[in-house]
Amino acid sequence: MLSPCLGRDDDRRALDEALEESRWVTVVGPPGSGKTLLVRHVVAASPASTSAWVDARNLHTIDDVLVAALESLDSETAPGDSLTGALGRAVDGRACLLVLDGLDLDTTDAGPVLQAVLEATNDARVVVTALTTAGQPAESVVRVGPLPVPARLAPLEGPAVELFLRRIRAAGGQQVDLTDQAHEVRRLLRATGGLPLLIEQVAVQSALVGLSNAMSAVSLDQAVDSAHDLLDEASAAALRRIGLLDFKVGLGVLAHVLDVPVPEAAEIAGNLVRRSLLEVAGQGHFDMLSPIRGRARDLARPDDVAAVRTGLLAWAEAHAPAHDNFGAADAEWLGDLPAMRHAVLMACAEPATRAQGYSVANRIFSSLYTSMRAREAVEILEGALASGDGPPSIGAQVARRAGIAASEMRGTYEGLWLLDRSDQHASSAPRPEEQLAKTASIRAEMHLDAGDLAKAEAEAKRALSLDPDGSISRQATRTLADVYTSQGRFDEATRAATDAMPARTTRDERWIGLSARTLLARIALEQGRIAEAVAGTRAVVVEARELAEDRVGLLAETLLRDLDPTWVPTDVVRETLPWAVRLPVLAQDGRDLLVRGDARRAAGLAADVVALADSARLGRDGVDARLLLGRALVDLGDLDQATTTYLTALDHCRTMRLPLRAADVLDGLAAVARMRDMPEARSLAAAAFALRTPRKAVRWGYSADFDVVPASRAPEEWLDGDDLSADSVALVTAAFTRTASTRPSVLDSLTAAERQVAERVAHGLTSRQIAEELYVSPRTVDAHLTHIYRKLDINTRARLAALVVDNR
Repeated sequence: MLSPCLGRDDDRRALDEALEESRWVTVVGPPGSGKTLLVRHVVAASPASTSAWVDARNLHTIDDVLVAALESLDSETAPGDSLTGALGRAVDGRACLLVLDGLDLDTTDAGPVLQAVLEATNDARVVVTALTTAGQPAESVVRVGPLPVPARLAPLEGPAVELFLRRIRAAGGQQVDLTDQAHEVRRLLRATGGLPLLIEQVAVQSALVGLSNAMSAVSLDQAVDSAHDLLDEASAAALRRIGLLDFKVGLGVLAHVLDVPVPEAAEIAGNLVRRSLLEVAGQGHFDMLSPIRGRARDLARPDDVAAVRTGLLAWAEAHAPAHDNFGAADAEWLGDLPAMRHAVLMACAEPATRAQGYSVANRIFSSLYTSMRAREAVEILEGALASGDGPPSIGAQVARRAGIAASEMRGTYEGLWLLDRSDQHASSAPRPEEQLAKTASIRAEMHLDAGDLAKAEAEAKRALSLDPDGSISRQATRTLADVYTSQGRFDEATRAATDAMPARTTRDERWIGLSARTLLARIALEQGRIAEAVAGTRAVVVEARELAEDRVGLLAETLLRDLDPTWVPTDVVRETLPWAVRLPVLAQDGRDLLVRGDARRAAGLAADVVALADSARLGRDGVDARLLLGRALVDLGDLDQATTTYLTALDHCRTMRLPLRAADVLDGLAAVARMRDMPEARSLAAAAFALRTPRKAVRWGYSADFDVVPASRAPEEWLDGDDLSADSVALVTAAFTRTASTRPSVLDSLTAAERQVAERVAHGLTSRQIAEELYVSPRTVDAHLTHIYRKLDINTRARLAALVVDNR
């Protein structure tokens, strides 16, 4: 429940009017004037739109502001996106008000960026609370001043008086007699200058020591100083030490910082809350208003700084797992992740504690990884690396894990440079071959995600050769099992998956055993043993939930959703998942839509996944998404675009050497060919049959939907042994394009999807309007435009529109 916003009726009306007339309103006023409370009341009274709230008080760069804004909107950048472009897409077309509370417009230089976002969108709406204005054309300003204080001869009434009396009562003070104590009340109110926060502080002092003894503070700093002087020693120390923290803290963290038991920390925090020096935030955390925090920080002594450093690091050491491969998604410390981040980076910044900081960073990675907090992992691990080199063996692992997280956030190969740094650390490690083997294993995983199965296999085998009996053998063997499964080498895959499973129950890297069992279920599915696949996958999902292995459990559940329509899936926020997990989940959402008969929305979602997979270089996910997209387009009767989609997928399958997915593509093309009465329909089905038969694989999923009877044998030139030939894609493509008789056009290089976007650009539609017509996201439209510009060697929508018109 919001505190009353006393005496602000005129300000509220001014803010309401400004929001009706302008898409950007900056609320300006001195510290403690109640800007934030005013905006909260106006937003709460406006049911027509939702709000996304950013606490910008401790954000010092424009990138920090943009990242925080995207998080508040449950959005983020895709690999290759700019932060500004991502924010524009996130706010455009949404009835949402973005509030940037306490933004330092001068330090962050956020004004031009906000102006650019507003100019590029039609619906973005922003409210900023700040001490200064941005001076931008789109900005409207509402100024909030102090509350009016009764003049010397005026009656003691009004919002300042009401706030003062309310706060005295809330703090347990004696009832004030406005007749007998008028002089003291006037003295104290005049000293506050009418600033609400200062009125509250003086009222609390009055409740504690009486009106006549309360200090006539002339500034908030003086009020905080006076409040500090009235506190007992433990509470005063708590005020100073909390002021040194830039984040909300839970009781466990606070107890370590104060070096007292948790019950005593709770009592001290309650004392500060009662005096309006501390606020109770959500989930049992405590926060401090920025003006109070600033003064409390100034009051801090050297022993407070040392106590905060020691306490935070002691808390981090106590809560980080004991082993660098332990940790699950339900780790208690994740609730105080900002404190853990601060503890690690603070320790790494000092040479004396850098080794300890590196150790904690390394030990918390497993919990961050399995809870799919790749962004936070990147921030912490890259911050540790930026501080300077840590112990070689730990430094190599921290760099390697930073590479893993970076590849998940920014694109598959964006973490390779960090793996190179890991190898540099490894050269000084006690067992360099062990560290080099681990890094090779991660490179293998990156190549696997990208779809370069040959490099993935080579790196996994190199990892095993470097350290054959070491700790990396299970992970590298699991990677080999995944490679072999993708290639249809099921006997080798089964042996590798079995070898990757632990011989005994252990807390160390439990995800490897779960993942290996998921691969065995996948093999059963590919070979037609459906009941075995369902039972195996279900067991993995149930066990993963029990162990809080969220990541591997969610990937297994995605496969289970495709096999068992009765399974109730875990409710997850898609936008917070790493790309390597999010894309399979979104693709399965699309399959569910297709099963329900909503082919248009399924096609739109599949197109989004295709664009994201291509930008993130997640090759296998891109193939799976194109299979879904092609199938949905067939249902929609768009055979031209379905053909283009399938042919692109076939080319990727041949390049990546994914024979079974190539067979699925050929079945889809066979269905399109039959609908077009093409003689190649049965040959395409025969080629799919020829790829599956030596691998003892069966048709399932979309392939099972198509019933084209195969010819007795596939064309010899399409195959090279058990795989597609080097010329197969060109030959199949020629079969679908040989009847084209239209005159050559500069637009012929565009795919069907790109042609649809280009045509709508020529009609003057915006990216969002095009996205709505094609049932895709604006990000997908932007990706198509990027490809179009590159193919046609142009760089503007106007030039594209002219080319389309010229070639009609």
